[in-house]
Amino acid sequence: GAKDVDGIDMAYRVVADHVRTLLIAISDGGRPDNTGRGYVLRRILRRGVRYATEKLGAKPGVFASLVPIVVEILGDFFPEVKRDPQQVMDIINDEEAQFLRTLSHGRRVFERAIAQASDGILGGEVAWRLYDTYGFPVDLTTLMAEERKFQIDLDGYEKAKQQAQDMSRGKSSGAADTVSLDVHAVAELRQNGIEVTDDSSKYNYTADSQGVYTFDQTVCTVRALRFNKTFVDEATTGQEVGVVLDKTCFYAEQGGQSCDYGFMTKEGDEDTEFVVTDCQITNGFVLHVGKVEGTIHVGDKFKLSIDEHRRRRLMNNHTATHLLNFGLRQALGEADQKGSLVAPDRLRFDFTAKKAMTTAQLQACDQTVQGLVSKNQEVFAKETPLEKAKEIQGLRAVFGEVYPNPVRVVTVDIPVERMLEDLTGPAGSITSVEFCGGTHLRRIGHMDYFTIVSEDAISKGIRRIVALTGTEAHTALARGQALDEKVSTLGAEIEANKGKPDFDFKAYARQVNNLKDELSQATVPAWQKDTLRNTLQSLKKITVDAERTVKKALAQAATAKVQQVIEQSPDSKFFVEVLRVGADAVGDGMKLFQKAAPAAAAMLLSVDEETKKVTCACVVPKAVVSSKGFKANEWMSSLSEVIGGKCGGQEASARGNGSNGERVDEAAELARKFAEARLS
Repeated sequence: GAKDVDGIDMAYRVVADHVRTLLIAISDGGRPDNTGRGYVLRRILRRGVRYATEKLGAKPGVFASLVPIVVEILGDFFPEVKRDPQQVMDIINDEEAQFLRTLSHGRRVFERAIAQASDGILGGEVAWRLYDTYGFPVDLTTLMAEERKFQIDLDGYEKAKQQAQDMSRGKSSGAADTVSLDVHAVAELRQNGIEVTDDSSKYNYTADSQGVYTFDQTVCTVRALRFNKTFVDEATTGQEVGVVLDKTCFYAEQGGQSCDYGFMTKEGDEDTEFVVTDCQITNGFVLHVGKVEGTIHVGDKFKLSIDEHRRRRLMNNHTATHLLNFGLRQALGEADQKGSLVAPDRLRFDFTAKKAMTTAQLQACDQTVQGLVSKNQEVFAKETPLEKAKEIQGLRAVFGEVYPNPVRVVTVDIPVERMLEDLTGPAGSITSVEFCGGTHLRRIGHMDYFTIVSEDAISKGIRRIVALTGTEAHTALARGQALDEKVSTLGAEIEANKGKPDFDFKAYARQVNNLKDELSQATVPAWQKDTLRNTLQSLKKITVDAERTVKKALAQAATAKVQQVIEQSPDSKFFVEVLRVGADAVGDGMKLFQKAAPAAAAMLLSVDEETKKVTCACVVPKAVVSSKGFKANEWMSSLSEVIGGKCGGQEASARGNGSNGERVDEAAELARKFAEARLS
């Protein structure tokens, strides 16, 4: 209200409300995303992060740290929030870190636009740029503008959005079509005397004993700007361009490793920056692709800042790829690499294999890699003459790949120099040694966790593994442990009760099926998923066997009852009986009536006590149909309204079903009266 001048009270309320919403939504399966309900969650989280950061001065991680408190408050009312609060915290922390990396940059753009606006209206193109480049949802920008007594030109926002979408649809592969370096562009760069990019500083980073990394920032000079398939002298706000620098610390996509993202800020003018969203290398020229804020000229100097969080995760996954390659050799004896992908959130590894890996092999490979991680061995790298490097026994390289000379050799635990001193020694068989130009951890223990989450065939003789490291792996391991505990608890309960008369096989079958569904959708260690799947299948068999035993007993009881009824009234013209044994016994009972009392009309009604569904069947001898005009389909149809369902059939036999199980006795009495009236 008016008394909350500085907005602090509002900020506390927003943070509390948004943490509750995020906890329940994420526990229910929602995930922050760019579309649909996922985008609603992303908007909520980013609005809350902005309040916590700018209004309350909270440090990163505070949002997620509130999750356990909310779980404690709401857990009894919403049990699902207790299922995996750590996963919720990990998701919130990742999303918060992602937004905080662009928040300060976007804030500068917002402040500059506010300062330049004179009519109390923030331009729609600015609002769109804040969303498209810096991840500011438009409702967050609207809120920030309202705090400054400004309004957003929403029509202008929609127009800018539509123009961007039209441009995107008009290009088959985005900006790459208009800024990429083809052979003609490379030739032009060389003709203009521009040298290839010095990207050696991408390896300039250090790590302390706690695994905290410090990345060097590089100051560089713009050598060329590419826009709309041509080289230009300047680029201005909103343009998507390619920038060639004299040197860079950005890693360009190559060797299976995804590229770096980040920012370039002009020396002496922080309001001019370039947001790097792609980085490619062609014939030695590194092209930084992204959007301009301000005006960039050829010759300008910029300070480069990579997205350290993204790079750190890429380093985790690239080093883990090498360890996985080594682990597969230990588990399978031989596995030749056929391709790989190193992304921030996962790694993918393709290899030769005649058949799928067994559960034991998957677990052994996981344990081998995690065992190496726990040893926290050092990672070494050195450029080496290609021919000499090829002589290192046990060295791994991708068949058919063309490597530069000199080539970069990456090893674990044993320095490259020692391997070069003893080329035929056993070092290559007891540790990882590969040709690689990627960025790696300084020590393998810095990735903390590793696990394989899937192993599948992609073509004949080629298998594909997907694995996780760091936070993602920890989340998968925790999820697997939680599911293992659930399955173990249910298994113990089923084993303890399976022989008892009151064993509720239907309820247990539902629990087994629910866990199977939960397991199929969960990201957990692949070996553990296989193990739990087999365990659940065994538990399912117990419930199926119990159901089969119960059904057999019920069928025997129903047959005995029908036999007893026939023996008690052998000369009766008709029989109407109610069985409370489910639908399966009705058919057997009708067969017995036709065999033991072939001259009598008969009807059986059965109700499932759990679902309250009614199943009924009747037969009328043809002689009775002819002499009395008593037809089975008419007899059955007389019950349809009472049992609340449909009935039908022929003159000699008919069937019906309904949902009014509580009226089955009323239906039976109606059937008796109908028969008495027709057969008297």
